[in-house]
Amino acid sequence: MAPPPMILESVWLDKCRVEDAEVKYHEKIASQHAGLVVEGVGLKVGVAVPDSGVSSQRFEEIEKENKLLRKVTEDLRADVSKLFARVAALEKSAGTPQVNGVKEEAVEAEDDDDEDLFGDTDDEDAEELAKIKAERIAAYDAKKAKKPTLIAKSNIILDVKPWDDETDMKELEKKVREIKTDGLLWGTGKLVPVAYGIKKLQISCVVEDDKVGTDFLEEEITSIDDFVQSMDVVAFNKI
Repeated sequence: MAPPPMILESVWLDKCRVEDAEVKYHEKIASQHAGLVVEGVGLKVGVAVPDSGVSSQRFEEIEKENKLLRKVTEDLRADVSKLFARVAALEKSAGTPQVNGVKEEAVEAEDDDDEDLFGDTDDEDAEELAKIKAERIAAYDAKKAKKPTLIAKSNIILDVKPWDDETDMKELEKKVREIKTDGLLWGTGKLVPVAYGIKKLQISCVVEDDKVGTDFLEEEITSIDDFVQSMDVVAFNKI
């Protein structure tokens, strides 16, 4: 009696044979890529070189590039060796030995800094320095003496008032201008009406501040008591 058709369709009778074939196929592929070669007891693994012409050409280009890089590296190494030799020769010819990688001249410079720059000098050197200092001071004093000094001055305007309208204003101005002292210079004067026909004398003067002051002017002018009643300072400006 034959089995039902559904049972035959669900059973894979050639499964083992197909699996064996698949395993052998994968092993063959793996051996081709890995390049397994049996030598004695062990295995030697090598890289299989493809048979295609394009791959062989690429490997040749890589080999050329490697050779070029080796040559460049060797040239650089030779140049560096020459540079070190040249630096060593220069240091040797300079004759400056090094101490712990630092040139001896740097150490000598530090020693020089420690020296006393203001040590005792001989008597002759001290006399020479004193002489030079005295000459410089004398030259400075002479130059300062020749330079004109600035004299502080002021411009003062005064109001001089008479007793009444009968006072002779011309005589009053004359007597005011007769006041003379060092540092006093009279300027212009004019008569200014006050009231009831009375006029006052408004007169300007330039004074040296260190020699003449307003107190001096007031004392001298009011001393002319026959003509002058009072005196006022109208303006005081520094020049």
